[in-house]
Amino acid sequence: MVYLYNSPLGPISYEWDGHACLHVWLNGSNSGVKNSDPVSLWFDGYFSCQTLPLPPLAEPASDFQSVMRAGLIRVPAGEVRTYGEIAKELHTSPRAMGQALGANPLPILIPCHRVIAADGLGGFACGLEWKKKLLQFERGF
Repeated sequence: MVYLYNSPLGPISYEWDGHACLHVWLNGSNSGVKNSDPVSLWFDGYFSCQTLPLPPLAEPASDFQSVMRAGLIRVPAGEVRTYGEIAKELHTSPRAMGQALGANPLPILIPCHRVIAADGLGGFACGLEWKKKLLQFERGF
């Protein structure tokens, strides 16, 4: 089922099947109902600048996505890494890293917004305004 979380940065929709978070949308949609599941509780902690264990997440679609998730989770809130830095750490190319980040179905939970280009923000599947808001918010952690 799709649920709604009203964050201080804007509405967030997410799909929770009762066992795992399957998808997160930072699209500004007000669709969905409010819930107090592990995802909503994690967002409460995140937006209160607390570090909490991740809620149960959908399995990664590939081994590479599993490795990518682990790499992204190691980037602390308030910090960024370049595509090249993450790619080197994960033994892949920056282009492959960018494509995998663009396909991340769990933004914020798997913090792809913390990866930037060597010469600027780079892209973000949820839009650069969300990326800017998230990075600015995390500077206060």
